[in-house]
Amino acid sequence: MPRWKELPAEISSSERQLLVQLRRLKDHSDLSLASLAGRTSYSRSSWERYLNGKKPVPRKAVEELARVCGTEPTRLLVLYDVAERSRPRTAATGRTDEPSSASPEPARPLDPARETEPEPEPGTGTEPKPEQERGRERTTAPSAAPEPGPEPEPTPETRQPESRRPGRTVPLGWLVVAVVLAVAVSFGAGLLTARAWDDDAPAKKTGPVAAGTGYLRGQTYECAVQRKDGRLRAGHSDTREMLLDINSTGFDVVEAQCLLREKGFDPGVFDGLYDERTKGAAKKFQQARHLVVDGIIGPDTWRELRR
Repeated sequence: MPRWKELPAEISSSERQLLVQLRRLKDHSDLSLASLAGRTSYSRSSWERYLNGKKPVPRKAVEELARVCGTEPTRLLVLYDVAERSRPRTAATGRTDEPSSASPEPARPLDPARETEPEPEPGTGTEPKPEQERGRERTTAPSAAPEPGPEPEPTPETRQPESRRPGRTVPLGWLVVAVVLAVAVSFGAGLLTARAWDDDAPAKKTGPVAAGTGYLRGQTYECAVQRKDGRLRAGHSDTREMLLDINSTGFDVVEAQCLLREKGFDPGVFDGLYDERTKGAAKKFQQARHLVVDGIIGPDTWRELRR
């Protein structure tokens, strides 16, 4: 089995889970990067960049890898959708401001005082003199402003506020609403994805702890590891596929911590919080069993823990 490079620290946890599953699928197929390049529409260097986290993997590449390895791509595509939402989208905010700058300007309100200004009638030859114009403006200005409010005489200052149009802040408000909705949808999709990978977990957990009020963060749980049906169990969870990484919580983490201690890699605590100590113990266990050393507990690591 090839030794994979450590994934970049700056990629998101959802992107990391997707790449771990793609690596394992490629390892199980016994295909080299050159073989993948020959059977897909992507080159060997492209696969090397995708699987080492140097460049985001396209959706089509995920589908082609699943097809070549003879695997149903549904689960991988669910992980891809969550990872794709977590990728930075700097261009999205720029597009939301463009329509406001390109939208047609509203029609300028007619100045009631200017409506009363006389226009020279064509062909009459009786254009008012400057003194007459100023006198007519002073006489018609009071009668041409019937609307309430202290409206001054029509001067250049009264026409300057045209640039401050109502509705300028509407695009910004919609942008805030769109960002909030996108975060909510991404969070909900992440929860659904986590449950999609736990197909083998029982609907109702067995054991004295799970039969109580449920998992409580900060509480220490007991480890009663027994062998049942040929597999080791600590009585907190029966899962064999749940992905666990930093900040994962729950009875699945308690089960992993108990099994790690049973295998001789004590994480130090059994509180159901996947912290750095638990991840360090998982890495040592993976290295001893010749697994991918990434500290993420997935199907391969669960299989070795339950032996």
